[in-house]
Amino acid sequence: MADIPVHRTHAVGRDKLLGHLAMLLFALLVAGSFSLGGLAAPHIGPSALNALRFLLGTMVIGSIALVMTGGRIPKPVAPWRYLILGGLMAVFFVTMFVGLLYSDPVSTGAVFTLMPLFGALFGLLILGQVPSRVVMASLVFAGLGAVWVIFRGDVDALIAFDLGYGEAIFLVGVACHALYSPLVRRFNRGEVLIGFTFWTMAATGLWIVAYGAAEIVATDWLSLPLVVWVAIIYLVIFTTSITFFLMQFASMRLPSSKVLAYTYLTPTFVILIEGALGHGWAPLSVLAGALVTIMGLVVLALSRD
Repeated sequence: MADIPVHRTHAVGRDKLLGHLAMLLFALLVAGSFSLGGLAAPHIGPSALNALRFLLGTMVIGSIALVMTGGRIPKPVAPWRYLILGGLMAVFFVTMFVGLLYSDPVSTGAVFTLMPLFGALFGLLILGQVPSRVVMASLVFAGLGAVWVIFRGDVDALIAFDLGYGEAIFLVGVACHALYSPLVRRFNRGEVLIGFTFWTMAATGLWIVAYGAAEIVATDWLSLPLVVWVAIIYLVIFTTSITFFLMQFASMRLPSSKVLAYTYLTPTFVILIEGALGHGWAPLSVLAGALVTIMGLVVLALSRD
C-alpha cells in the first residue's frame, strides 16, 4: 500500500510532462500558420477561410475519433457545453481577423500576450487554481520577453502603443480563449478526449458559419490560388485538428496559467521559422527578448502548481 502514492506521483509527473510537451508543439504549430496565413489572406475572407478550416478539421478529427472509438463517436451529452466552448473559440478567431482590420499585427500581437494572465485569473475563479508567486513572476517575466519580441526591440514603438478600437475588439477574443482552457476541465465529464474535441470543433464551425454565411456564399472557391489551398490544408491538419486536441489534452493535465503561458513562445517560433525560410533573421536585441521568454517558461514549467 505504501507504494501507491509513489506510483501516483510518477503518473502525475508523467502527465504534466506530456502536458508541457503538448503545449510546446502547440506553440510551434500555431507559429507556422502565420507565414502561410499571411500569404493566403489577400485572396480569401477570414470567415470563409475559417469556416472551411473547421469544416474540414472536424471531418479529420471525426475520422480519427471513429478509428479510436471503434466506429462509435459518443453522442454529445449536454450539448450546451460544446456550444459554449465552441462559441468562445469562434469569438476568438473572428475578433482576431476583425481586429486586424482596424489595427496592425504588432498591436494585436501585444494584446495576445495578455492571454496567460487572463488564464491565471479564470483558472482561479473557475477551478480554484491559485498560482504560486513563482508562477506569477514567471508569467510576467516571460510576458515581458514576448512583448519585447513583438515590438522587435523598439522602445519607441512600445511606448507609443495605444489600445484602439481593433485592439479592444481582439481583447474580447483573447479573454474568450483564456476562458476556454479552464472550462474544458470544468465541463469534461470523463468523456473520451477525442470525442470531446470533435464536438467542440463542430460547435466552433457552426458559430463561424452562422457569422460569416454571406461571405462564404460570395467566395469564388474555384478561382482561389494554390497558396490558399496549401494554407487551408496546413490550418486544417495542424492548427485546427491537432492544436485543438493538444489544448484539451494539456488543459486536463496542467493549470490554466501554465497551459496558456506557451502562447508567449509564438512570436519566438515565428522568428525562427521566418529565418529558416530565408526571410531574414531578427536582430540580437530581439533574440534577447526571445531568450527571456524561454527562461521564464522554463522556470514556470519546473515550478510547483
